Amino acid sequence: MAQLSDDCFAFGGPLMTVADAEQLITERLAPVAEIESCPLRDARGRVLARDLISPVDLPPFDNSAVDGFALAHASLAERGEARLRVEGRLQAGSILSGAVLPGVAIRIFTGAPMPAGTDTVFMQEDCRVEGDSVMLPAGLKQGANRRLRGEDVKAGAIVLPGGCRLGPQHIAIASAVGATHVPVRRRIRVALFSTGNEISEPGEPLRPGAIYDANRPLLAEMARTLGADVTDLGILRDDEGQLAVALAQAANTHDLVIASGGVSMGEADLVRTVVEKIGKLVFWRVAIKPGRPVALAVLPSANGQSQAAFAGLPGNPVAAFVTFARIVRPILLRLSGAQSEPFQTWPVRSQFSYRKKEGRREYVRVTLQAAKDGTLEAVKFRQDGAGVISSLVETHGLIELPEDVTEISSGTPVNFLSYATIMSGV
Repeated sequence: MAQLSDDCFAFGGPLMTVADAEQLITERLAPVAEIESCPLRDARGRVLARDLISPVDLPPFDNSAVDGFALAHASLAERGEARLRVEGRLQAGSILSGAVLPGVAIRIFTGAPMPAGTDTVFMQEDCRVEGDSVMLPAGLKQGANRRLRGEDVKAGAIVLPGGCRLGPQHIAIASAVGATHVPVRRRIRVALFSTGNEISEPGEPLRPGAIYDANRPLLAEMARTLGADVTDLGILRDDEGQLAVALAQAANTHDLVIASGGVSMGEADLVRTVVEKIGKLVFWRVAIKPGRPVALAVLPSANGQSQAAFAGLPGNPVAAFVTFARIVRPILLRLSGAQSEPFQTWPVRSQFSYRKKEGRREYVRVTLQAAKDGTLEAVKFRQDGAGVISSLVETHGLIELPEDVTEISSGTPVNFLSYATIMSGV
């Protein structure tokens, strides 16, 4: 199970900033302890449990970076062309016995080991072959087009650091140094449910006054993208007893329990009430829009032998999306032992004016378009409502407005966070 400090997320104050929440998650949560040996072919998205050390130099020998002719630089003329005899042909995977004599060139192909006695390679397109000789122009530096042994990775060096979340590029370098398996932390186990008497399961007849559940599929896919194993607990009705049993049972076998809905101040919002009774509610309001009612807590299991983190997210889909990205994502990364991975934003120009409250971080849904001068501009979505699911489909991402900003005008530089970045697994 996840390792949780008893005073996990302790924070004095009614509203918590996003930065404070992320900092406390880092300080108070510890990664799961279990480590597995994972075949490299199945390792994408897994978190490396410890440093991967290279047993070999990479490349393991000096080799040619191009197709061309290998020779000793000392054989070249100081001025004008040099004529060298071609006495051999060397392809990748082959070796040449003996040393190459001065005044001799070897036809060589990319990746082939540099023959003894050679230190430079001419690209074939820069040369002119005449019979059994090759004409080489002057001016090429010694060592050109030669890849040195160990210039990429030295034997004994750290190839990948522990905590690295493995993507295709990481798997490639692990394979290049001969790894077939890597030590990884076990996947985080997440239990997920929605609450509310108004929520219906897609596929069922839609009752009067009811809506289909969009949050659970959304949050499940976001959690899976981060490498979690997700247990879908379905829809729980607004009943204290049912909620209490479900939360305690989920904490038995999961590291994180996520609920959407039921954490604001309404009389029917029972999740916060139940969490306060059976666990330790740490905070339930974050200075973020959309998504202020987001709860974090520690839940004891029904058997009393373990505990799980709990995240209660708003019922509005856009608010659930934003708070998952800013609050739940750091929790999952921390529990999985992954290195901190701050979102990468890039500057664009606002095409709209906007006002907000000081002290609150806000996220505005926008579409990008190129202005006449070629600069990317952010165009605000036509509606602001946190329940407008189409806004996540018809826009490209979010503009992040920091706590100290109260107003932006058209033409202001702003930071853009793409949905592709938010939803990317690695």
